[in-house]
Amino acid sequence: MADQVATTCEQLMKAVIVMMDAETSQIYRLEALKFCEEFKEASSLCVPCGLQLADKAQPAVVRHFGLQILEHVIKFRWNDMQQQEKVQLKECAMQLLSNGTHSILEEESHVKDALSRIIVEMIKREWPQHWPDMLKEMEALTSQGEAQTELVMLILLRLAEDVITFQTLPSQRRRDIQQTLTKNMDSIFSFLLAILHINVEDYRKVKGLPGHEVKARAHGRVAVAALNTLAGYIDWVSLVHITSGNCKLLEMLCLLLSEPELQLEASECLLIALSRKGKLEERKPFMLLFNDVAIHYILSAAQSADELAICTNSSDSSAVEIVERRYVFLKRLCQVLCALGFQLCSLVGSDAMVEVPGNLSKYTEALLAFTTHSSQFLKSCTLPTWGALFRHETLSKDPVVVKMAIQYLKACMTNLVKAGFPSRHDNPSSEYSRVDFDSDEDFYSFFHSFRAQQGDVLRSASRIVPLEAFQTAAEWLQFQIASPIDPGDITSKSVEGFCSLLSPSVVQWDAMTVFMECVVSQIFRNLDEEKLPIDQSMELLQAVLNYETKDPLILSCVLTNISALFPFATRRPQLLPQVLYKLFKSITFDFDQEKKLPRTRAVKNLRRHACSSIIKICRDFPQFIMPCFDMFYTHVKELFSSDATPTYMEKCSLIESLVLISNQFKDFEKQKAFLNELMASVVTDWTSEEFRDVLWDPVKFLSFIGADQVVTEQNEDTDTAGLNRGRLSFCLNAMLVVVKRSRWPADPEEAKAGGFVVGYTPTGAPIYRNPCTDQFLAFLPNLLALIRTHNSLFTSENMARLSETFSRAHEMMDAEKNVVLGIPQFPLDIYDSPVYRSNLERMQGFFWTLYDNCFHVLGNAGPSLQQEFYTIDGLAEGIAGSAFVSLDHVPDYRLRPMIHILFHFCFHLFHIRLFMKQLVLSCPPEYYDSLLRPLLGPLFSYMMQRLNVKWQIINQRTLINEEDEEEQVVCQESQVTQEMLEEQLVRLVTREVLDLCAVSCISRKVPEPAANKEEIEEEDVMMDSVQMAPPAHPADELTELGKCLMKHEDIYMSLLTLSFTSLSWKDTTNCHRTASMVCWNLLRQVVGRNLLAEAVTWFFTSVLRGLQVHGQHEACNSALSYLAMLIYESLRPRYAELRAVMTQIPNISIDAMDQYDHKLMDPKAQKAGEKKRKDQFRKLIAGTVGKALCQQFRKEVHIRNLPSLFKKPKPDNDIPDSEPLGLAALFAPENTL
Repeated sequence: MADQVATTCEQLMKAVIVMMDAETSQIYRLEALKFCEEFKEASSLCVPCGLQLADKAQPAVVRHFGLQILEHVIKFRWNDMQQQEKVQLKECAMQLLSNGTHSILEEESHVKDALSRIIVEMIKREWPQHWPDMLKEMEALTSQGEAQTELVMLILLRLAEDVITFQTLPSQRRRDIQQTLTKNMDSIFSFLLAILHINVEDYRKVKGLPGHEVKARAHGRVAVAALNTLAGYIDWVSLVHITSGNCKLLEMLCLLLSEPELQLEASECLLIALSRKGKLEERKPFMLLFNDVAIHYILSAAQSADELAICTNSSDSSAVEIVERRYVFLKRLCQVLCALGFQLCSLVGSDAMVEVPGNLSKYTEALLAFTTHSSQFLKSCTLPTWGALFRHETLSKDPVVVKMAIQYLKACMTNLVKAGFPSRHDNPSSEYSRVDFDSDEDFYSFFHSFRAQQGDVLRSASRIVPLEAFQTAAEWLQFQIASPIDPGDITSKSVEGFCSLLSPSVVQWDAMTVFMECVVSQIFRNLDEEKLPIDQSMELLQAVLNYETKDPLILSCVLTNISALFPFATRRPQLLPQVLYKLFKSITFDFDQEKKLPRTRAVKNLRRHACSSIIKICRDFPQFIMPCFDMFYTHVKELFSSDATPTYMEKCSLIESLVLISNQFKDFEKQKAFLNELMASVVTDWTSEEFRDVLWDPVKFLSFIGADQVVTEQNEDTDTAGLNRGRLSFCLNAMLVVVKRSRWPADPEEAKAGGFVVGYTPTGAPIYRNPCTDQFLAFLPNLLALIRTHNSLFTSENMARLSETFSRAHEMMDAEKNVVLGIPQFPLDIYDSPVYRSNLERMQGFFWTLYDNCFHVLGNAGPSLQQEFYTIDGLAEGIAGSAFVSLDHVPDYRLRPMIHILFHFCFHLFHIRLFMKQLVLSCPPEYYDSLLRPLLGPLFSYMMQRLNVKWQIINQRTLINEEDEEEQVVCQESQVTQEMLEEQLVRLVTREVLDLCAVSCISRKVPEPAANKEEIEEEDVMMDSVQMAPPAHPADELTELGKCLMKHEDIYMSLLTLSFTSLSWKDTTNCHRTASMVCWNLLRQVVGRNLLAEAVTWFFTSVLRGLQVHGQHEACNSALSYLAMLIYESLRPRYAELRAVMTQIPNISIDAMDQYDHKLMDPKAQKAGEKKRKDQFRKLIAGTVGKALCQQFRKEVHIRNLPSLFKKPKPDNDIPDSEPLGLAALFAPENTL
């Protein structure tokens, strides 16, 4: 036996060394791995060999493998081992703890971890029932030395992680262990604190003594282990243990912040403790950390760490580098301060009766120090705390916070500046950014959200001190106006002599502009009219209007400031002409019109910005612009006819602004006449014979836009086809803005007086008419023809007509692909690139926007024209005969606009929009059957068939890829990207369709909000979130349109088939939404009808199939299980076939199913509560739940339940009470070595 063990161990050692040798070939490594794994699985010598290999005389990798063998035995063979074998293994493991390791500083960390895992695996199987003295034995081990103490800490930490954090054992065992830990938590915490205190004291005694460095490091290592273990318990134990003894633990942690070797772990413990929620009364002791001593320790530790966080580069004395451990500690301290602030905000002003601390100023100064730190990450950490302080009902009025709000405004002037890119060296923040971010892209993504957070907090601060905030903004703006423009180092493709996005002047103007917008948005809300700084704001606006620059980036910031300050101009109208002149001048801005140079993206964006600013002013202040309407209109007409002709998009923006102002006519005939004049050329062009021939014939359409022509560089200058595309786009965009913006007066009396009311509904609601109806009705026939023609462009014969230049014109643009795949585009790259880089991309953009805008016009016509739109003769047939033509050829990315617009069309019909706008009136119910049903019925039927085929292709592709995985080692990246793109598009279209189904049919009843979240006990928080909010199917009802659709068998069967089939498509988001919201609400409408048994069986198996695909996700599992239970309980009494389906579920308990059926079928049987029924049914169908891919080939670990500690077991008559079982003696103290 001994020789066999020795021989086997020698073979295993060689195999391990071969596996771990970097020079070993792959074949030998695999053979060695196979030998080791087969030994662990099949050999009867695992325990003796594992113990021999784990001997401390062996190399570390061999010892680790030996410990792995022992762990494997405990995890997979424990239930089959004899009692004596378990006792022997336990004794050997305890002996390894006692003397099987090297000293604490010599032993490898992975060996310590492996040894602690062995003990924890035994604890999970036997404690507390069969190993009642485990904690005492662990405590006794700590007296043997630092190495054993550290191991005990690792054991207790891993036990808490497995039981509480990761929950890697059955519920009953987890409950037994957790309750026993909780019961003994007083002694456990006292033990941990004692270990920490003793080792910290010993460490402090010897750390400075010559010759005691090793001893000091050993004590420090134990103290670190104790702190890490405390961190694993502080997160979930009762707050009483954390705050007991007048917060002794927190006091100790604060003291340790001054110890460089322990401060990081101490700060993490402190952070976890202060991040705890729970009952307010239990959190009151946290306020002790606001005393002078605690704040002093935190501040002095932060100051020391900040000084040590940066050191001189060893290779370059002029450069500096970040000391990562010090910087990480600085982050933790910042988070500790922030967590302390949240406790303050929760407690002050609450029922806990906590007063504002006396040294609040010292705390806020500390927080401000982090806010003004060079690290952008540290600045961002403080923002939520500042926001909570500034929004707090009590604290925001405290003089300290009011004073600090002003200081925060000053800090924002620096923090809003876009600086600190990792690749640059022009700002101290860059040193920290190189530690925090991998690239400039990562930093930009962070800074985008960081600035948005700053804006929120800045607005909150401005509510407290509005005048001071405005004064700060005014001074900053005046400083920028007076400062010369500094373009900095020109490294981008910007025009020579002008700024780039990262030029010093641009980043300053940009930051100041954000500041000004945030401040001005609050001043009108928080100051009375007589207190507004009108005079100062007028001087400021005049200075901005007088400011001249030829730099488009700076000028764009100037326009934003004009828009921000414009509300003040409504009090002094004399500046309005100057404002309009500045904006109109910017619309035609160019570097040098004489040279006719191509416009840069900066110039294009500036011109668009000017158009947007005019639209915004006309939208928000139309009554103020109305007196200048004639001047405005004249200027627009001059622009349209001038040499500096605006682009078609800019013309549409100006038309949009005119329509917005014309809404103030409040006279139907006058507004109609104006719109007729404004749109005369557009309607004439659109309805001309030329356009009719083009829009109704795909061949002529392709020729008209030049898609069938080969374009070369020589003939680009005379691009007639490009002009034709521009004409089409202009007509469509012009009609879109008119339909979107033309409205009747919001006041019913004004509308009636102006002639906008043509009648009243039976309920007394007015029926309005829109002045743009005539234009839309003239526009509609060719619009529908264009949609039909565009759909037919995807047929094979029309695809063949595309020239070589435009053969890929119908493919997605790169920008579209990035959006679908969720790939962010770095703005600096976008800015330095041309708008469209090629003729092909111009054509792709044309097709994309043209198709989108067609459906936007239709989508806006419903809510804008309302009755006049819904009563158009043959509207349903017209839309179906255009939008639904040639759908088999239309790609998924072109289907999305149509479905999306229909979705929003239904959204307008059934949902109230909460954007402080006039409520959109719904479509009259009498038109559901004539308009919506003919559209939605065929659409749902078609999309069901199309999506089913698409998902089958995706599933087949997945299977093929899995089968050919070994053969297809190298795969083209473009092919992978294309497959990902196609799959994501199918997923998005699926969601659009099912969202359309849901919004058409289901009226959701939003549940009441929960009680104070702060009062939720953390034991409840650890429970599954899905179980806290079960699906509330019965609360949902059908909409009126849903009831209309469910009257028609072909439509409701399409809806049911679509929704139930989608449950097994590989999209968890869709599955959860559909299962919890749609399926049952549709099915229960027809439950009472005579459904075929095959249909009922198919519904039920569809849900079970969904569980097979998505059941590993708890959210989907909960929704699908509940849906399956509802179907089974509702239909099982009438359809015995459902039982036959249940019997086919793997591993189902027939007895349990019979009991469930008996209670369901027998009217006299006592009905269990819904929660209990759900649990019972989930156990019945558990065999259908699929496993995640990462779990499918994992060997199952089975941990047996032990007799419950907290429930009295029922007496078992088969075993006399006097018969000794011998289990209690398994881990008795006398068996411990």
